[in-house]
Amino acid sequence: MFFGVTSEFISSPEALAVEYDRHLKQVADAYGELNELTVSTRSDDGMITVTVGPRGQVRKITLNPRVSRVLEPSELAQALMEQIGQAASAVAERSRELLDPLLPDDLPYGGTLGDHPNLAELLPRPGAR
Repeated sequence: MFFGVTSEFISSPEALAVEYDRHLKQVADAYGELNELTVSTRSDDGMITVTVGPRGQVRKITLNPRVSRVLEPSELAQALMEQIGQAASAVAERSRELLDPLLPDDLPYGGTLGDHPNLAELLPRPGAR
């Protein structure tokens, strides 16, 4: 089964067209949301806020004016990296939530679109039909 299309749709071109249009809208909606996706995270102490965009790129860093009195430079650098990592992970998880329903059952998100895409996931498996 691909995108919910079963054998009964093959015998009905009209039903197949309706199903195709429905899936096309799902894809367009998901990609629209993906392109607008941003996540902001704030450190527990409220000193640092980081916002990342759809592909995990840093869009904004906001520092509390008191941060230099509270954190040493190395602590600040570490705290920034933690917040960036948390925000990027949240974006990746939301991206997975949006795209997983659009992929065929036998095409896993992680191996094709995730952090470490694997071309082998797209190729036919020996003995698979």
